Amino acid sequence: MSLQMVSTVSNSSLLQPGFSLLKFDGHVFFFGQKGWPKRSCPTGVFLLDIKQNELKMKPVFFSKDSCYLPPLRYPALCTLRSDARADEYQYIIHGGKTPNNELSDKIYFMSLVSKTSKKIIFQCIEKDLGGDVPEARYGHTLNVVHSRGKSISVLFGGRTYTPLAQRTTEKWNSVVDCLPSVFLIDFEFGCCTSYILPELQDGLSFHVSIARDDTIYILGGHSLQNNTRSPNLYKLKIDLPLGSPAVTCTILPGGISVSSAIVTQISDTEFVLVGGYHSDNQKRLACNTIVLEDSKIEIVESVSPEWTPDIKHCRMWFGCDMGKGSVLLGIPGANKQIIPDANYFYILRCKGAEEDKEEELITQICSQTSSEDPGDSAPFEDSEEFCFSAEANSFDADYADTYNEDDEEDESETGYWITCCASCNIDINTWVPFYSTELNKPAMILCSSGAGHWVHAQCMDLSETILLRLSEANVKYFCNKHVDLNKGLQTPQKVVHLKRPPMKPLRKKKTMKLSTATKKSFLRRLFE
Repeated sequence: MSLQMVSTVSNSSLLQPGFSLLKFDGHVFFFGQKGWPKRSCPTGVFLLDIKQNELKMKPVFFSKDSCYLPPLRYPALCTLRSDARADEYQYIIHGGKTPNNELSDKIYFMSLVSKTSKKIIFQCIEKDLGGDVPEARYGHTLNVVHSRGKSISVLFGGRTYTPLAQRTTEKWNSVVDCLPSVFLIDFEFGCCTSYILPELQDGLSFHVSIARDDTIYILGGHSLQNNTRSPNLYKLKIDLPLGSPAVTCTILPGGISVSSAIVTQISDTEFVLVGGYHSDNQKRLACNTIVLEDSKIEIVESVSPEWTPDIKHCRMWFGCDMGKGSVLLGIPGANKQIIPDANYFYILRCKGAEEDKEEELITQICSQTSSEDPGDSAPFEDSEEFCFSAEANSFDADYADTYNEDDEEDESETGYWITCCASCNIDINTWVPFYSTELNKPAMILCSSGAGHWVHAQCMDLSETILLRLSEANVKYFCNKHVDLNKGLQTPQKVVHLKRPPMKPLRKKKTMKLSTATKKSFLRRLFE
């Protein structure tokens, strides 16, 4: 194994928890952030380019018939092929956290539409499911298995928010383990079935899952209920006969108590397990080789790379699989750095030097990884991932002609959450929570006018009580700009009280006192 440092051209401080990597047509794409500069990339998806040990990013676009895809953090991803050996495939994206820190239960299909030297276009379609639909969650895994000439997707694990009826203001966004149910999803017919297996007793999140043929191996994972990392190795076998599917689970020896580990594939049957955590305050610096052959799994410890002192002594680390036996690793920069929150990045090559030169670090496989959201004092936990982001002026000259405001003609059709009223004065980069219902982004609500647009609750002077009532009730909402529609529950407009000037008191009319001589003269003239 070899470790090499990578320099970021710009905006390394914008790397935030919550990303995934996708591979299309031999290129690596970055997806999922806590928010993004809209003028840089309205889709939140970037082409990730590493050349000569420099990291660069290029924004990509969605087709006009695509649905709105929020920049989900910690979703489950996997590839879906029409045939097990087909070259064309699409990515399945399920769950994750939205920019408003809500959890998603939706499923999206993402595929490549066209790619040129100047513009890359994806198509994103939302898929509806029936039956036992899995609840909104994050930190789970999704795999595709093949049995008897058929294929089906398998979802397991994750975390979810405490139900609304059980929340308090102090613990409004507390998370709990999802039930240890196994979901089989048939995308061809749009149906989902859940299975309860006695071998799976605890809900696990940020575990490792590897699929081969009709079998899925589940390794490690963290349980919030017990605050433990499972030492078990589970083997899920999926049989797809003509009737109902059969799901069996076996507990195998040789498991590893780890969470948030990264897996990279170096051959058809061989994988490498890197990183992760033994506990809340102990990183796992060992590496393991995983071999899958003839429905058997073998896990052996392999030689670890020469970790740098910075990696050894840092409190946390994060990363993701780059494919072909390569892993992108990052660690937070020291506090003494000139740029706050800057990160260092490394590429870990699990293959030999000659093989690395042939394969160029471009091809990649789907792998869900995670790390922690860094905090000043709180210990890290296995629920955070890191992502790439860039400002509009951060792209190199090579990409200067690939994006401009004219490319945003279709943004009105997408309803991106960051859109707000013209008088909005909230800076999303320096925003501080105002309501107890908010976490990392301002609470927003969708105006029902036309295609709808998002507005900040703070901009509309909505109290937290009103915001909760609007979000829970199935009613139409109109912002101040469209309140004249006067349908459903409306936002009360501000009443400007006019200051009326005080009325001046009436003055008494002055009466003139006439002398007796003047009166006699006046009467004489009157009768003459």
